[in-house]
Amino acid sequence: MGKLKHWGARILLILSVIGPGIITANADNDAGGISTYSIVGAHYGYSLLWVLFLITFSLGITQEFGMRLGIVTGKGLAALIREKFGVKLTVFAMLTMLVANIGTITAEFSGVAASFSLIGVSKYLAVPFFALIVWFILYKGTFKKAEKIFLLLSSFYIVYIIAGFMVKPDFGAATTALVTPSFRFDIKYLIAFIALIGTTITPWGQFFVQSYVVDKGVRSKHLNISRFEAYFGAIITNLVSFFIIVTTANVLFKYGLTITSASDAALALRPLVGQFAQFLFAFGLFSASMLGALILPVATAYAICEAFGWESGFNLNWSRGRIFYSLIILSIVIPSAIVLLPGVNLMFLMLMSQAINGMLLPIILIYLMRLMNDKELLGKHVNCVIVNTVAGITAVGLIAASIILIVVSFFPQLTI
Repeated sequence: MGKLKHWGARILLILSVIGPGIITANADNDAGGISTYSIVGAHYGYSLLWVLFLITFSLGITQEFGMRLGIVTGKGLAALIREKFGVKLTVFAMLTMLVANIGTITAEFSGVAASFSLIGVSKYLAVPFFALIVWFILYKGTFKKAEKIFLLLSSFYIVYIIAGFMVKPDFGAATTALVTPSFRFDIKYLIAFIALIGTTITPWGQFFVQSYVVDKGVRSKHLNISRFEAYFGAIITNLVSFFIIVTTANVLFKYGLTITSASDAALALRPLVGQFAQFLFAFGLFSASMLGALILPVATAYAICEAFGWESGFNLNWSRGRIFYSLIILSIVIPSAIVLLPGVNLMFLMLMSQAINGMLLPIILIYLMRLMNDKELLGKHVNCVIVNTVAGITAVGLIAASIILIVVSFFPQLTI
């Protein structure tokens, strides 16, 4: 009986701590992420799966950075950047994050529009309606209620795993591709390469996960549980990503089909694997879009408020949290308005938002790496050589890919 009580208490402790790592990592599989993975699978088959395999480690490590930094210091990333690097570099970091976030939130509402287009609902009805729903949940809900909604939406990603098994892919070939690197020097491939990394490890995710553990009140005694959650969340997230790529590779790339709109990935499944799989894919796109649309405005508001010393948090009323909630409103209204522009290419918006994330990510990683190796700040919890190496390779790889993309864009004759 005593052992049962011990395990019961431990399970309750774990359940009280988990959330930040799983939610943040899963939110990386948002509308932009699903579109990116779909394009990667449809246009390049299994050939980029090796990148996904490698960045699973990078995602786990960088998410753990944010959780450890927040737990040990009790402060968000933006606040620490201001304290350690001064106002000018803080403004630069905030502008970097803001550009990436507005693009990503635009991708979320693009995903909402695309998913409803499958059932004949106009984006001019769907986007304003769900923009209001997002605002209502964030403003009227408490932290605990919002967290439950985040976790619920995260659970819907299982539909992509189900769809993946339904198409009966060649798992042997996919597994081989995970450990077989390949690379091409052409613009579209490089954009897909950078977007694949940028949609998995995001600038906003670093700010959000750290603010999240602080707002949740996670303490140093929970550090090991949080560390496990960071890596577990990364594995679960990229397992879903793996199945999205495998599914689209099997039903699109295999038959020479391509994607030109956000709904193409779902529609293409109908003649090949039936109506049910198409519905699953479309439903997953909507759930992912809503999860991102709920989290990204909050991540943006958290970071900016922390950077400039303004109050932030779900549990503030309007008078105390006017700036926090105003930032959330702007982060919903501006992207929604962009999506509602006539003739806008939703797939292009979603893919390019992730490519921008990838190109801006090294800037945030450099700030983060400096903080994670600050003994005055973290004491015995500073980084070890192994995690520094993985994070450093991630940053250098993205910088190199971005430089190659720029060079190839201006000198296409250099491609092979």
